Amino acid sequence: MSTLRVPIGPNDQVQGDPNTAKIVLVEYGDYQCPYCGHAFPLVKKFVEEYGDEVAFVFRNFPLTDSHQYAMAAATIAEAAGKQGKFWEMHDLIYNNQNMLSENMLKECVAALNLDINKIENDITTSNLQDKIEADFEGGVRSGVNGTPSFFVNGEKWEDYDGTYDSFVGLVS
Repeated sequence: MSTLRVPIGPNDQVQGDPNTAKIVLVEYGDYQCPYCGHAFPLVKKFVEEYGDEVAFVFRNFPLTDSHQYAMAAATIAEAAGKQGKFWEMHDLIYNNQNMLSENMLKECVAALNLDINKIENDITTSNLQDKIEADFEGGVRSGVNGTPSFFVNGEKWEDYDGTYDSFVGLVS
């Protein structure tokens, strides 16, 4: 069984407290992947329903060979994070995944009232690409070969079957 090779750290996007949660769920995801799009509302419901019992970490794994906008979406989400709105952008992108395009990403920036100048500067001059590449490389080192890939408490979770019940089974 594969294990998470890169520990959760300060550069990760995290909901909840991984130090106190019973379940630490790490997802390697691609914003344009239809399977990630299907998993998104299930993960969201699971995190909301189980509250402090769950910490959720999202790491970028853009499959750029097959998903034209995956890297742009990951970059915009990380740039939004620099303005404290990663999760809002993450959710907005997944909620509108079927319309994913450069224009849709610009509309998301406007919808969240983000500073467009800061976004443009961040996506061209900051270390966002390095962060996304580090997420991707960490995923490869951990045995990720497709999206979504989940790790539960540091171990690759092979029992995700596309249903909400598979998540609920983690806490029972």
